[in-house]
Amino acid sequence: MASAKQSPSRRSAKLVICEAAIIAYVAYFAALGLKWLDIIYSVHTFSTIFNVAIFTVAVVVINLSVGLYEPRLREPFRGIIRRIFVSVILSFFAVTIISNVIFTQFSTNSLYAPTAVPLIILALVIFRYFIHNTDTFYSRPKLLVLGAGVRASVIEKRMRRDVDRADFDLVGFIPVAGDDKQEGIKNEKRIDIDLESDLTEFLIENEVAEIVVACDQRRGTLPIKLLFDARLKGIKVSDLLDFMERETGQIVVDLMYPSWVIYSNGFQSQNYFRELVDYWINVTLAAILLFFTWPIMLITALIIYIDDGRRTGASVFYKQERVGLNDKPFNILKFRSMRPDAEKDGAQWANKDDNRVTSIGAFIRKYRIDELPQLINVICGDMSFIGPRPERPEFVEQLIKEVPYYAQRHNVKPGLAGWAQLNYPYGASVNDSLEKLKFDLYYVKHQSLLLDLLILIRTVEIILFGKGR
Repeated sequence: MASAKQSPSRRSAKLVICEAAIIAYVAYFAALGLKWLDIIYSVHTFSTIFNVAIFTVAVVVINLSVGLYEPRLREPFRGIIRRIFVSVILSFFAVTIISNVIFTQFSTNSLYAPTAVPLIILALVIFRYFIHNTDTFYSRPKLLVLGAGVRASVIEKRMRRDVDRADFDLVGFIPVAGDDKQEGIKNEKRIDIDLESDLTEFLIENEVAEIVVACDQRRGTLPIKLLFDARLKGIKVSDLLDFMERETGQIVVDLMYPSWVIYSNGFQSQNYFRELVDYWINVTLAAILLFFTWPIMLITALIIYIDDGRRTGASVFYKQERVGLNDKPFNILKFRSMRPDAEKDGAQWANKDDNRVTSIGAFIRKYRIDELPQLINVICGDMSFIGPRPERPEFVEQLIKEVPYYAQRHNVKPGLAGWAQLNYPYGASVNDSLEKLKFDLYYVKHQSLLLDLLILIRTVEIILFGKGR
């Protein structure tokens, strides 16, 4: 039987190695070009080697942080170009600080970094275009879905685009006894074979690398012995929930069952030491950010006051009760972006094109400036930089009744930015809350410093390009 040719992590490692080699070569070539122009005396100096190495490491690390090596990166090519641009520009500042401020003995000509930046961007864009449009960089493993009913249809509905299936070739769906045919697979390829007699041969002939178990009823319908033999021979066997979690970065809440939660990895409990370290990291970052952003906050407050605060007498700030860690309520602080009478008829969902938003409010929302006062909430310990966005008590009460597992998102502190905000567009309804919960629970399950760093840096990218949600 076929084994998985390359796991997503192995393909990502190969991509890291290739791009590191390209960055190092182009960074060296930039120094060589300046030597040909008699701007740099020699390229074979320790300073040049040091700067080439720093450029390579910086770009690779920031590429990792902005998700360019994520196996489940679901971006069109234009989005990949934006990420490369942001990554290399941030690397330029990192190299400048390291070589000209921290390690001044290794500083090089001031034209070196500005010359290397566009060349590295061009080289990475060309390389990514090549692997984006060909399969020669790596062969994709073949995937077979066992089931063609309601549960299997989640793959058809949630992973319709080619970019959603960039890491595998879907062979098809095999119907299993007990599947709901009417509500199941509509447009995907169905494979009608006898499981007991033909499955093994089918796996061999089609070089299947992974089987996803997605049948509606498991008891008495699955070919357990054949799946056992396939697993021993190197074919990966995955549960539908694990597959969707891995490929989409979300947990399919409406298909969750208690035993999956009990036996799955993740959902690590916090301890006192970790909570203390997390708190002081957040407080330190908030204090640093306040130091650099207070002029922006002051200007924003003045503009809001001039815009309508002076006329209406309303505060430039907006306080609102939200639900925090372990269902504890707290008052969130924001710059006011709506009219003072925005909720004269009671609590309402905020919409993308909300007519209650003021002219300045639309701008500060787009670039997340309205969220800056929440740094005070972080310092007070009510919020973290990263976590599910806190919701209002009125809506939480409704959502807990209508959305399964909604209360579990309160097992971590709410945050200024979250995994759901990166992956789901602006929404304001019970259905939108269900979709966002799938990403929030993924964060709760996988929370770590590395994931927090990834979310933080990708949030910066969203702010830079005005993609606020």
